[in-house]
Amino acid sequence: MTEIPEHLRKRAEEARAKAAAAKAGGDDAPAGDAATSEAASKIPAHLLERSKAARSKGSAEESGGGTAVVTADPTAPAVATGAPQPIPTGPGGHTQRLLTVVKSGSIQDVRATPLDKVHVWPHLLVVEFVAALAITAFTLIFSIFVNAPLLELANFNQTPNPSKAPWYFLGLQELLTMFHPMVAGVTIPGMGIFVLILAPYMDRNPSNKPEDRKFVISLFTFFLMFWAVLVMIGSFFRGPGFNFVFPWNAGLFFEL
Repeated sequence: MTEIPEHLRKRAEEARAKAAAAKAGGDDAPAGDAATSEAASKIPAHLLERSKAARSKGSAEESGGGTAVVTADPTAPAVATGAPQPIPTGPGGHTQRLLTVVKSGSIQDVRATPLDKVHVWPHLLVVEFVAALAITAFTLIFSIFVNAPLLELANFNQTPNPSKAPWYFLGLQELLTMFHPMVAGVTIPGMGIFVLILAPYMDRNPSNKPEDRKFVISLFTFFLMFWAVLVMIGSFFRGPGFNFVFPWNAGLFFEL
């Protein structure tokens, strides 16, 4: 059963109290009191008249043993039966529905235009979770059939020349040949990551078209190309002593 709001319950109680006081004072009460009671109840007049007519017909048929069922709606046809049936009523004996009294704007969220947005859960997180499971399964199966390209055991008496970091760290190693370790290892990468973090807040354009997102696309392209160039120089253009060489002259000093 739907719970009636507290302000409607109080309003109905006040209206019933005023109606009881007017009834106790006699039928010759001034018409102004009835109008005031009706205005305070905030119930449409045609609904009150329909309810009073239905209750009076029901009480008359119960006393006289009528054969017709009285409905709350006067436009509905009467159904002939052998015994009177009870009239469905709400709190306080009212026969109208609650939604006919309360305006739709107070209990419904009406939107003029539909929104093309969905909730993160479950629409996005379910897809991401399935993708993570698929990648994990692929990595597991791939590692079973393909061995990692490991080298022989390290010989501490013979240091390889050149000694290079893995390819994904060669950009940092290349920066170390140009700047101080504090600048190459902390300042420049930190500034790049900080700018990428601020990018969504600097460009809040919701469009998905590349021509409408020139700022963020240019920023990410610059960052990606800067790092890719450093990785390629460290991989293919650094020879013994980590000196700059041309691979077509001195050979290729790079291993995965």
